[in-house]
Amino acid sequence: MGGPEEAAFLDLLRTADRLGRGVAGVLRAEGLSSTQYNVLRILRGAPEGLSCGEIGDRMITRDPDITRLLDRLEKRHLISRSREAKDRRTVVTRIAPAGLTLLARLDAPVRQAHRRQLAHLGARKLRKLMQLLREARREIT
Repeated sequence: MGGPEEAAFLDLLRTADRLGRGVAGVLRAEGLSSTQYNVLRILRGAPEGLSCGEIGDRMITRDPDITRLLDRLEKRHLISRSREAKDRRTVVTRIAPAGLTLLARLDAPVRQAHRRQLAHLGARKLRKLMQLLREARREIT
């Protein structure tokens, strides 16, 4: 074994995989991947719209092909894209009404999935866990 750092890393991967599977089932019922859901949530929080690069910067996991991801969401009428009048080179992506409706439908089931997975830890342990995870990320370049 490679020491406590490797053991912690492997535990994080196993935990992230299990937690992700719990929410993935909820999203799958609506035909969404976790990455697509992440983009919709990002855009809901930015009603003024964002460029492709700004979306990429805010994503939880990096997707090397954000353009194709946005194409799929646009095809489902969940987002809209338009060129900026000030700078025609910039394309701004906004969440569409159908995307807002879909997220509203998913809010409660996703919250319930998170509660089923993590409520047993209690608020104090969850805050400590978040603190430790933030500390770990801060040291990663």
